[in-house]
Amino acid sequence: MEEQELKDTLGKNIKVFRSLKQLSQADLADKAGISITFLSNIERGNNFPLAGTLCNLAKALDVEVFELFKGDLVPSDSKEVISRLSKDIIRKMNLAVIDIFKQYLG
Repeated sequence: MEEQELKDTLGKNIKVFRSLKQLSQADLADKAGISITFLSNIERGNNFPLAGTLCNLAKALDVEVFELFKGDLVPSDSKEVISRLSKDIIRKMNLAVIDIFKQYLG
């Protein structure tokens, strides 16, 4: 595995686990003791954390460190993430429509 591919896999997996745990970048960064900017750069594959930070991220996500490097994690889990995201978007759209109707119908 090339270095950039390793960074990309790590970043995608952290993002998937973070989404599954329903954590914002700010929440995870706080739990792992890093800045939001650094976490964002890791998730985009621009930075690679030191071993201690990897351990902190894994602990904050309640996973083992090796799970952050699984190459096949994103495809199998992305369906669940997309499903949860879709449900959340639909729920928020429904609430927005109700608010609009209330404004116009009194």
